[in-house]
Amino acid sequence: ETEPLTSKKDVSDCNEGEDCKENGLLVRNPKSASRIVEDGNKVHPSQGDKGEAAQISNGFSGVQSSAPRNGMGEVEDAQCTALAAATTTTTTTSTTCGAEGQQQLMELEDRETWSKKIDFLLSVIGYAVDLGNVWRFPYICYQNGGGAFLIPYTIMAIFGGIPLFYMELALGQYHRNGCISIWRKICPIFKGIGFAICVIDLYVASYYNTIMAWAFYYLVSSFTAELPWTSCTNAWNTGNCTNYFSKDNVSWSLHSISPAEEFYTRQVLQVHRSNGLDDLGGISWQLTLCLLLIFTIVYFSIWKGVKTSGKVVWVTATFPYIILFILLVRGATLPGAWRGVLYYLKPDWQKLLATEVWVDAAAQIFFSLGPGFGVLLAYASYNKFHNNCYQDALVTSTVNCVTSFVSGFVIFTVLGYMAEMRNEDVSEVAKDAGPSLLFITYAEAIANMPASTFFAIIFFLMLLTLGLDSTFAGLEGVITGVLDEFPHVWSKRRELFVLGLTIICFLGSLATLTFGGAYVVKLFEEYATGPAVLTVVFLEAVAVAWFYGITQFCNDVKEMLGFTPGWYWRVCWVAISPIFLLFVTCSFLSNPPELRLFDYHYPYWTTVVGYCIGTSSVICIPIYMVYRLIVTPGTLKERILKSITPETATEIPFGDIRMNAV
Repeated sequence: ETEPLTSKKDVSDCNEGEDCKENGLLVRNPKSASRIVEDGNKVHPSQGDKGEAAQISNGFSGVQSSAPRNGMGEVEDAQCTALAAATTTTTTTSTTCGAEGQQQLMELEDRETWSKKIDFLLSVIGYAVDLGNVWRFPYICYQNGGGAFLIPYTIMAIFGGIPLFYMELALGQYHRNGCISIWRKICPIFKGIGFAICVIDLYVASYYNTIMAWAFYYLVSSFTAELPWTSCTNAWNTGNCTNYFSKDNVSWSLHSISPAEEFYTRQVLQVHRSNGLDDLGGISWQLTLCLLLIFTIVYFSIWKGVKTSGKVVWVTATFPYIILFILLVRGATLPGAWRGVLYYLKPDWQKLLATEVWVDAAAQIFFSLGPGFGVLLAYASYNKFHNNCYQDALVTSTVNCVTSFVSGFVIFTVLGYMAEMRNEDVSEVAKDAGPSLLFITYAEAIANMPASTFFAIIFFLMLLTLGLDSTFAGLEGVITGVLDEFPHVWSKRRELFVLGLTIICFLGSLATLTFGGAYVVKLFEEYATGPAVLTVVFLEAVAVAWFYGITQFCNDVKEMLGFTPGWYWRVCWVAISPIFLLFVTCSFLSNPPELRLFDYHYPYWTTVVGYCIGTSSVICIPIYMVYRLIVTPGTLKERILKSITPETATEIPFGDIRMNAV
């Protein structure tokens, strides 16, 4: 009798050209089709008797052989590369007939999954909804035509942002690998994309968490009866400090500075003690302590994997929505709120004729949804194989876009109130952009509301939670990528690796904690992520749609979800999304931003430094391509063909056993 599939009998290696006859399972050489042969007494007519092809892998067919069959159901003359045998439990092992055997065995071990589906959704929403939704979208919206801006924003979301978002979720869920090792299963020559993503994520961690340290400093300073940025009698104030909220009649002159601005620039950042990027000054010990505490929270939230971080996001992803609702209600009841809303939504249709508006819309939806940082690949890789990632992509991207829109009301109702109190136009009040919009303008408005201490505490708590889950996500992208690429080194030492990573990120943030650290943050924000991430995702889209093949990718999606993506998704992945990315990238590179922060104008050499920072991550891609072609044996043509052909199997569920899709 033949051994059943549940047998514990050991599986032996087999040589090339021989048969694998163990446990009724046979898998052929990658150049041949995969085959499954079960016990002769249990053969299903639909699989073998009619000689039909059954789709059992990602794009390759398992064809029942027409070769003579003996009484035990064995098939002769097959070239073997791998065996799979299932034990009485659900544990599955695989043995290959080559140098990759050990790697295959490790890949077939059970992968950690999310405890609940809602953990994954909240994690993705928490990653996508970050500080940029609160300060960047409202500013870009009113700057580019108000309500009219929603038209290019929606178009860019439908044809650019959401398809890329869906593509990354599907790739991660199907191949169940991080941003580095996944390319062995897609197109090995593009593996440098994974290394570039890790470098970009480290750059982001070096400055993004510093902004949270500023918010934490504000939070600690808010636990007083009178907020410290409401008066001009503090040690850090200058003679130009003018408090127009005081009961005394004051005149606002050209040199007047609000107490909120002086608290931000002279007490929190202390930029007056720095002369610019060529003289950053010393390190602020207060911000250093704040950042240290933030990284401590981050470490203990992600050190055990998605099982723990999936629980933390129940707080960090939902709390901001509660606070946004409270602030929206409060803002709507303030005098002059209607002026801000009108300024926010009043459409300027002429703006739609300007190319910059469409570029800003494309950039905003792209950076808001966040493909290209390895996070969506990492998070989706912990999903169950048949999870409906299509539905997840639509839900999370819609929630993200709606949050950005609602955040505009939260900001502009308060700006309208500020304009009413200053007796100025909303455009004068809303000229601050970026973090200054939150830490100066909004903080000042909160300070002059009734129950200001309460609203200040919840507002800066909201900023912290918005930033924390985005930090969780960014570091998880690096962690998953490295652990999947080097499982023999780090798979059992995750806690140690995460500790080392957080220490590296903390040390890398020291330059942003100096008195001139705000200038460094601005430089990294403009150059380290923008063009680099756009380039990475453009190459990723090209590699998947043109090299891996759109038909192959759609077959993968069908295996997971049971249906094939329609023509709309195919056209977006093949043509529209790459063109969308190329359009935004070229616009960024052709018009480099003129950097200015407060009264400091960045010198020309900082532009060169910025491009060097951005290039330092993208350069990983061509370097790895050259390395790959050098180490691959054969002629140049053979090397290229081998480098663009998937080299490892993708493990997919097949009943109670697991198959390698070659």
